Parts: sequence; structure tokens; C-alpha cells
Amino acid sequence: MSRRLQPLDPVALAAAVEAADRRALTKHYLAVLESRAPGKSVEVRIPPYAAIQCIEGVRHTRGTPPAVIEMDPDTWIATASGALPWADAVASGKVRASGERTDLSTYLPLS
Repeated sequence: MSRRLQPLDPVALAAAVEAADRRALTKHYLAVLESRAPGKSVEVRIPPYAAIQCIEGVRHTRGTPPAVIEMDPDTWIATASGALPWADAVASGKVRASGERTDLSTYLPLS
């Protein structure tokens, strides 16, 4: 897991939800995904807050990875929390995904 990304403890998570703290929730859910789907074959980008590499497979070391998923923080929080199904987010165009292994539906929701 990234040194800078750590899941929130239950009290801090509840406070972040209550405050609608997009930064904290984005990083929390990325940390949870990274721990549940370890690997380096897919890069999940949630600008401007953070990006992780996850899911087993071919590891990349330089340049653009072979698989990239990018979305805004609100979409990430909604899919990670289960408020928005992954398929609906993809179909609506809110998720930009390219490459293999970019279907996160088996990992979501993270709550």
C-alpha cells in the first residue's frame, strides 16, 4: 500500500462522510482498493487527489501504464461506496477506462 494512502479508521471515516470531505473519502477508498486488489497492472487516477496502481498482472515502470482508469472524485466516491453501480458509471461516460483489467465491478463497492 502507498505510504501516503491509508484507510481511515471508522470514526474518521464517519466524520469524513458527515463532512462530505471529498479529499479524505477519495484517498480512503483508493487505499481500500489498493489493499483488496494488490498489483501494478492498472492505474486508477482520481485527479486532483491521488492515483494508485492495483490489480495483478503486467507491471509497468515508466510512462503510461497499459491500463488506466480515470474519473472525478464524486464519481469515485459514489462507485466505491455503492451509491452508483460501476456499469452505470461507465455507461454514462463518467469513467474513462482503457486497456485490460479496467472493469472494477468485482471489487466494488468497497464499503
